[in-house]
Amino acid sequence: MPLTADDVRQLLRAVIDPHHESDLLSSGAVRGVGVDGARVAVELLLGYPALGYQRSLAELVKQHLEADPRIEHAVVDVAFRVVAHKVQNGLTPLPGVKNILAVASGKGGVGKSTTAVNLALALKAEGANVGILDADIYGPSQPRMLGLSGRPEVRDGQRLVPKIGFGLQVMSIGFMVEEDTPMIWRGPMVTQALQQLLNETAWDDLDYLVIDLPPGTGDIQLTLCQRVPVSGALIVTTPQDIALLDARKGLKMFEKVQVPVLGVVENMSTHICSQCGHEEPIFGSGGGIRMAAQYGVPLLGQLPLDIRIREETDTGHPTVAAEPDSVIAHTYRAIARKTAARLSLQAKNKTIGFPSIVIQDS
Repeated sequence: MPLTADDVRQLLRAVIDPHHESDLLSSGAVRGVGVDGARVAVELLLGYPALGYQRSLAELVKQHLEADPRIEHAVVDVAFRVVAHKVQNGLTPLPGVKNILAVASGKGGVGKSTTAVNLALALKAEGANVGILDADIYGPSQPRMLGLSGRPEVRDGQRLVPKIGFGLQVMSIGFMVEEDTPMIWRGPMVTQALQQLLNETAWDDLDYLVIDLPPGTGDIQLTLCQRVPVSGALIVTTPQDIALLDARKGLKMFEKVQVPVLGVVENMSTHICSQCGHEEPIFGSGGGIRMAAQYGVPLLGQLPLDIRIREETDTGHPTVAAEPDSVIAHTYRAIARKTAARLSLQAKNKTIGFPSIVIQDS
């Protein structure tokens, strides 16, 4: 029997996308199949930014198809398009923003803000339009990490214009106060200030707005999660048992407010000696893996305790921007792709529409 388009689709069912662990057919990535005798053309459309993966996926699919004796030649085109996804019931999506990603931790000191800024930069590097909101109001660190300062401009006397750092649209309470000024505010003042920053900033057609949440799971964090239209969240922890106890509380908090947890990032998994390169799990090992397995969420990635990550963020040049070809930067980019890919499997939000921008692999 001659080869048909349905035959090709069934072959594509055997190709698993490692970023969301679903096959190309089930995930809806197969947009078109053409068959001309023993020649095949396939169009794939991923639901997440994937500049660092397009070509390898195209080659993988090509090899898989040409391994079938019925196919002599296959042409595979891979593109991606980011759409808006569903938020909590009763909340209206933010104008100019397709998806909000909340980065949270159960306690401070686990590298949440460093992970948030590098995640945002990694999504940008993968081809998305990205912003970051520094919601860690008691310890705003994004201005320092991105090398930004000064008050933002005001448009039309109402809207704050986000500052631009390494291609990211950035807003932080840190732009409004001096760096050494303490924020002695009670909970209601904090939530009101953050909602103003979120809603009164002129975000410009963002695929993703990454929110660096305050650490912990108290009233402020819960209120924010109930009032901010979040598409998905990720939890940052270390392998240490104490940190994992608090990280579990953060995961449970998102479950209670019906925000999907896209996965866990294990920071400081191992320490890498800057002198000899020796690697040692000084905070323990396997904690993030066990937590992810316990709650049925993926482990998005593991990051080392490396002095370069600290040095680069302290000087306003986060690792993904400072060393884009480094192993650590590629790890952040893999985490970003997995995060966005997991989100792409969630229900779409049909209440807002954006112009479709498709980036193709040539």
